[in-house]
Amino acid sequence: MTRAITLHHLENSRSQRVLWLLEELGQRYEVRRYARDKTTQLAPPELREVHPLGKSPVVTEGAVTVAESGAIIEYLLDRHDPEGRLRPAAGTEDRRRFTYWLHFAEGSAMPPLLLQLVFDKVRMAPVPFFVKPVTRGIADKVMKGFVGPNIERQLAFMEGELVRRDWFAGRAFSAADIQMSFPLEAARARAGLDSRYPRLTAWLDRVHTRPAYQRALEVGGPYDLG
Repeated sequence: MTRAITLHHLENSRSQRVLWLLEELGQRYEVRRYARDKTTQLAPPELREVHPLGKSPVVTEGAVTVAESGAIIEYLLDRHDPEGRLRPAAGTEDRRRFTYWLHFAEGSAMPPLLLQLVFDKVRMAPVPFFVKPVTRGIADKVMKGFVGPNIERQLAFMEGELVRRDWFAGRAFSAADIQMSFPLEAARARAGLDSRYPRLTAWLDRVHTRPAYQRALEVGGPYDLG
């Protein structure tokens, strides 16, 4: 008996990638939707009933519960992509690149983007007028001295990696591109990914024209990382 895949999907979150992967795999699945708190923008407490950390994405399949985007991608590929359509063959250079980008997305690309989001909130936080110059000064100093340069360095690195290939793992589209979509969409929405990075811009355009990506948007609903 086939076990049903359930994706616990939080709006405007990394779980959109898992929806896209499931569509690329052609798997039947169910979606349980969760809305962010309108004040804090955090995930609702109901998600803690699925996983102790209360974050998304989480996939359940029978008695199995898997959290973390990279772990979910590997789990779904192991179980539902036996032909290796979305993962290069083991032992190849493309497989090494695949593994690198699968981990780079969350391990390197996302932390400075998250810090930028945090310090943008610090700058705009409602504080007494005599404190605001201090909070804004601290936020600006961190952004200019650390966060901003790190984001620019990473974007330049990723741009250079696409000089000789259309996709991150090699000549063929793979699940590594799905994993990389979230940080790059976030960077385009709020962190300076613009015409200075034509290869990354072209990569995003190719991503957005994939039928499975478009179907995932229809299933997941509005998706705004601005």
